[in-house]
Amino acid sequence: MAEGQRRLRADAERSIRTITEAAERLLAANPAATIEQIAEAAGVARTTVHRRFASRDALITSMTRDAWAQIGAAVAAARPATAPPLVALHQATTNILEIKSRWTFALGQPSDDPSTVRTQQEVHAACELVLRRAQEAGLLRPDVDLDWTGRVYLALIDETIHGATASPGDPDAQAARILDTLLHGAAPRP
Repeated sequence: MAEGQRRLRADAERSIRTITEAAERLLAANPAATIEQIAEAAGVARTTVHRRFASRDALITSMTRDAWAQIGAAVAAARPATAPPLVALHQATTNILEIKSRWTFALGQPSDDPSTVRTQQEVHAACELVLRRAQEAGLLRPDVDLDWTGRVYLALIDETIHGATASPGDPDAQAARILDTLLHGAAPRP
């Protein structure tokens, strides 16, 4: 009996993943998409979506929570407290770009979900930590405003994902461009 429950659990997880991935694609193109349209895009019955999510808002909250959880795990995997700061920045940036490119709608949603808010705070704290470590390592000027630098860093990531010149590309190369711009600006090199 427990084996059957595990299989059902795996089926439920696949169903949820199918629904959320379809919802992300559809809502990114049409933020007003209905549950019926999402179900059709996922290839499931409307009742299946309603069985997994109480409402459209519940679906979006779940998508946002899951996307931020992926960002949190990706930032943690970059080891912001222990890896050399430039390595941690590059790896975190690459990881974030990969996730943000798949979850543009969900990651653009405001959230008051406690789990999502906590993850967002952890991600921002990790960003502050690695930027402080970069400053201590001499990668950033000693007098630079780290809060401003963090906001510029996040804006560069967002511009890479959402900007007019955004194009699918190698996240590793995009991360290198972001960090080059953050650390050296657009001025000619001496």
